[in-house]
Amino acid sequence: MYARSLGGKTRVLGAGGAANKRLRGVGFMLGQSVARIGVVASLAMATAMAVVLAAPAQAKTLKWASQGDLNSADQYMRNQTLSLSIMSHVYEGLIRRDPKTLAIEPALAERWEIAEPTRWRFYLRKGVKFHDGRPFTADDVVFSAQRALGKGSDLKGRLPANVVVKKVDDYTVDFITEKPNPILHYEWTTWGIYSKGWAIDNKATEVADPSKGDAPNAATTQANGTGPFKLVSREADVKTVFAVNNDWWGKDKYKHNVTEVIFRPITSAPTRVAALLSGEIDFMEPVPVQDIDRINKNKGTKVVTAPETRIVFFGFDHEHKELLHSSVKGKNPFKDVRVRQAFLQAIDIEAIKTKVMRNLALPSAMMVAKGFEGWDVAFKRLPHNPEAAKKLLADAGYPNGFEVQLDCPNDRYVNDEAICQAVVGMLQRAGVKINLVTKTNTVLFGEYQKFETSFYMLGWAPGSYDSWNPLEFLHRSVPVDKDGKSKPGGTFNYGRYGNPKVDALIDQIGQETDKKKRDQLLHDAWKTTIDDVAYIPLHQQMIAWGSRDSIAKLEPHAGNELLWYHVMMK
Repeated sequence: MYARSLGGKTRVLGAGGAANKRLRGVGFMLGQSVARIGVVASLAMATAMAVVLAAPAQAKTLKWASQGDLNSADQYMRNQTLSLSIMSHVYEGLIRRDPKTLAIEPALAERWEIAEPTRWRFYLRKGVKFHDGRPFTADDVVFSAQRALGKGSDLKGRLPANVVVKKVDDYTVDFITEKPNPILHYEWTTWGIYSKGWAIDNKATEVADPSKGDAPNAATTQANGTGPFKLVSREADVKTVFAVNNDWWGKDKYKHNVTEVIFRPITSAPTRVAALLSGEIDFMEPVPVQDIDRINKNKGTKVVTAPETRIVFFGFDHEHKELLHSSVKGKNPFKDVRVRQAFLQAIDIEAIKTKVMRNLALPSAMMVAKGFEGWDVAFKRLPHNPEAAKKLLADAGYPNGFEVQLDCPNDRYVNDEAICQAVVGMLQRAGVKINLVTKTNTVLFGEYQKFETSFYMLGWAPGSYDSWNPLEFLHRSVPVDKDGKSKPGGTFNYGRYGNPKVDALIDQIGQETDKKKRDQLLHDAWKTTIDDVAYIPLHQQMIAWGSRDSIAKLEPHAGNELLWYHVMMK
């Protein structure tokens, strides 16, 4: 819900239904922009295609696979969609989003209001218990905020850096910000609440990331949330098993009949498809685009496709004086906008769309999907032009091009490695030699975090459905203190792009509540970053979900999340 302070009085609005109608009168707030997201219309069409049958009398096990594994049982360890979405069935947030409309709805918070311009008040759901039986209270919310902002957490961006989280009583919590924040709670679907008592008892008050040399703690392999499923066992890179939580507070509202979930990472696409066709698994994602027809023609299996909110893109090292992985010595070619533009114009995005993605991609000129707050039809992608790319390189002092390493995941995005292989040839025609290095995302993204990449692929799907998110996390300058240590800001700006004008605009966007003014600020920020060629956006990839007819009801989600508590098995 949402409240607006008028004349010293707090007006409280509901989280949905009639409240959403009233929200139209108060301008920009509470996800009304989501209703206009283009992906939702397409998603509704895809949902209509799903086969929906009556709920069976006997519950079933849901067996499914993806190309990668979750990074850890600790939801705070890595801000990665697959891990976050899997563990969100165990750890719930204060809010969640409807899978069809993407509208914000209550979860562990029953309602909320803006008591003052810089104070949000959340009223918590009573009677909720963690899986070990401990009661859920305001103490757990305060602790979880501290943990999310603390050492080792990759979810620091879920909350403003200087927010004060204050317990009012056992079921009321205030979030006090330095400045007004119109989208404070937009991304809280993947900020799960931890039990303070359990974390203390199990010495898991901080996040441990083994990929950074940390010793694992209890939260790395165990979990204790309030959600619809409990973590039963975890074998990294083999399988993770969950069991239904029969005491879940939402069991009467969210209907499903899944009593057990077995998740398996199957990195090989052919093996994953074979497992679906044979009945070894009930569901898989992503489906390789070249296998869609085969799965649809097979008796008992089908593929559902719909636009995803994710933008896949390439990033540059903007910071190092000399590139770490390049033939150019003594300087960094990517500091020159002409070089970055040359790379952009050397890439044939239409060929990637038709040949690599087989038309299951929507080319983008921006770092956000169509329909998001801030998306603007005025921005057009520069045309593919290898000759123009060669001239730009020559003008920048590289008439013979140069050599550079491209880091690319091979198990994270749809056809990620194939896209990178295609780009190697495209850049070669412009005179650039690419040394392609592909790795599993769990390893590669750890290297990104250490700023050890020169040219790289990444994807981004803002949970807020608002442009502030990619601007804040991908475009804000990475600030450092006097000791050279990074401070909050630009958390996933792995190439350390920086522009003081953009930083100032991001600050304004984060607190502007007038929609017209905010839209202009967003336009100005995107124009600056696009003119800078801060990144090379490729496309908005499509969801491609494969399922067997053992699943009676399956609802696609634009965030590419399989929500088990919406699944009905035959």
